[in-house]
Order: sequence, then C-alpha cells, then structure tokens
Amino acid sequence: MTTKEFLNQAYRIDQRINSKLEQIISLHALATKATSTLSDMPINKTESQRRMADVIAKIVDLETEINKDIEKLVEIKKDIVSTIKKVQNPELQTLLELRYLCFRTWEQVASEMGYSIQNAYKLHDRAIKILKRVE
Repeated sequence: MTTKEFLNQAYRIDQRINSKLEQIISLHALATKATSTLSDMPINKTESQRRMADVIAKIVDLETEINKDIEKLVEIKKDIVSTIKKVQNPELQTLLELRYLCFRTWEQVASEMGYSIQNAYKLHDRAIKILKRVE
C-alpha cells in the first residue's frame, strides 16, 4: 500500500458509512410509507407485517455495519494522525490533516491555508516524500 493509499483509507470508509446512512434513510421512508388502496378485497395484514419486519431487519443490519465501520474509521484515523505527526513541519501537518482527516478538497485546503492550489500540491508532495523516508 502506498503512502497516499494509506492516508486515503479513512475517506473511503467515511464514504461507505455515508452510503449506508442514505440507505437507512431510504428504508425508513419505505417502512413508514403509508399507502391506502380503495378496494373491496380484504387486506392481507400478515404479508404487510412480514414486509415491514424485513425492512426493519435490514435497517438493524445496516446500523450494525455502520457501527463496525465507525469503529474501523476511528482506528484508521488514529493511525493516520500518528503517521502525520512524523512530519515535523506544522504547516505540512495541517495540510495533511485538512486533506486526509477533514476530507477537504484541494481547493478548500489551499483556500484555508492561503495558498494557490499549485503551492498546496507542492507542499503535499513534499510531505509525502517526508513520510516515505520516515516509514
């Protein structure tokens, strides 16, 4: 695994967590959706209850997965923080933290630090080279 891949792990897990949260929102909407049908036919409540139970089970499973992913994200962020601390330059540390822990875009990183994007890239390259030497 390259240094950049290591640093990007947290972002990927964060994306998975957000995706699962969106799925839960969708399942909640499905579970609470109330539609009425006007008909003379009797309603099969057992089937409806079974479908509702299936949706609830999926929600619970997703919430369990999210909790595991959050635990993993916290551990990976700890590892990333300790790796970033190996860079002695506080300016480079801040750049790496903004990018890999706060998940800022390069435009946001450059703006927050008062740099051009090209300068942010150069500082990033310098920080990555330092990390490769330290490892």
